[in-house]
Amino acid sequence: MGALTNVMLRTWLRATIHPKTAVLLVVFGLCGLAPAQQVSLALMQPAAFAPSPFVKSTEPIVSPEAPSHRFWDRKNSFLFATTAALSTADFIATRNNLRNGGQELNPVTRVFAGSTAGLAVNFAGETAGVIGISYLCHKTGHHRLERVVTILNIGSSATAVGFDLAHQ
Repeated sequence: MGALTNVMLRTWLRATIHPKTAVLLVVFGLCGLAPAQQVSLALMQPAAFAPSPFVKSTEPIVSPEAPSHRFWDRKNSFLFATTAALSTADFIATRNNLRNGGQELNPVTRVFAGSTAGLAVNFAGETAGVIGISYLCHKTGHHRLERVVTILNIGSSATAVGFDLAHQ
């Protein structure tokens, strides 16, 4: 009997107050409070309308320079070589899975999965894109981020290779 009463109550509320009407009532109720926040012009003194004095500009604060390094240093070279190797491994594993009747799960790569050449262009473009984003981060002074981008790509490629090898 309690469930019947609950259903009847909901039906009665919906028939009485339409949801769109309830939203409009809340909006109009809040709009009535908005004019109360304004200051009356009669209370303002004429001095408040006088122009403000000239403000002197200050010198910008210079943060200490982050230690810089060459873009093709030993760490980046290792990271880029690992990215290229894992991208190649991902290409080979993906191509073998597709040849054996598997399907590409990545929606971006799926566009290129129709041919071996398209798949090769996708993985080469991914590697070039990672190096390009890393270079952009390097040029803008984000030296930690330049390596994080490459490390994240290495992790995603390693995961994809592991998944492809596990589902052959």
